[in-house]
Amino acid sequence: MSRYLIETIGLTKRFGEQLGVDNLELHVPQGKIYGLLGRNGAGKTTTMRMLLDLVKPTSGRIFLFGNDYKEQREKTYRKIGSIVETPGFYGNLTGGENLRILARLRGQHRKDSIDHALKVVGLDTEPKKVFANYSLGMKQRLGIAAAIMHEPELLILDEPINGLDPIGIHEIRNFLLTLSREKGTTIFLSSHVLSEIEQLADVIGVMHEGHLIEEADMAELHRRNRRYVEFVVSNENTAALLLEKHFGTEDYTVCENKTLRLYECLDKRGEINRCFVENGLLVTKVNVSEEKLEDYFAGLIGGGSIG
Repeated sequence: MSRYLIETIGLTKRFGEQLGVDNLELHVPQGKIYGLLGRNGAGKTTTMRMLLDLVKPTSGRIFLFGNDYKEQREKTYRKIGSIVETPGFYGNLTGGENLRILARLRGQHRKDSIDHALKVVGLDTEPKKVFANYSLGMKQRLGIAAAIMHEPELLILDEPINGLDPIGIHEIRNFLLTLSREKGTTIFLSSHVLSEIEQLADVIGVMHEGHLIEEADMAELHRRNRRYVEFVVSNENTAALLLEKHFGTEDYTVCENKTLRLYECLDKRGEINRCFVENGLLVTKVNVSEEKLEDYFAGLIGGGSIG
């Protein structure tokens, strides 16, 4: 059996002349959290909808739990919980009443599953409030409760922290980490909040214009990311010339806001700072840092950010 809980081969989706997803090769390891990154329109949601059999692929293959997703479809999808786009519920019913309807439709839950799910997402304190009166964050929480109440082996979550306040984000993050670490739940999620993916994911995939342009193990990515020393100076171009002339290096990047990042000679930053000052530059900041996921992402897709 494959060690991947989700695997796709040449997965492609066309909408008329438009190519939504192109030749996608996903590898989501069992028991891990996989973060799918990409700008709006990159193909993330279309990918998730194909995995959940909500949209038919134009071509390619999907394997879930090591088997073709078309085989034993009912048994396979009973093991999956999901949120894709805004969860839909009955506006005139409470959260608990909505979940009870879902429980009857699905047919297999432990007796306290609804109460447990509502407590986990923090919706147990207002049991009489109807869905129509929920805030956006509360609606998102109820969607997560619906996705987890049958204790699935695989969670597929499209923007699971959308609309949540910082406390809610922290709670959901800790909950997802607990599910993965303690229960071995495999979680496949997308987000435009890079800092959240950085704190959650074991593996990331980066999509751009329908293509998966890289998959990377997060631990390896952190090892690969280069440390640098950052100088904020009165004239970054003069600083660059001084680096080349006095320290023989061209391994630097001139950034915005009079900032220069140097990727070598980190142990000589004191000497470099003195050189800058002696040559008439005002140095307002010297900081040793490490490239973040945002830098990595921007480099892959040619600048810009998600969102």
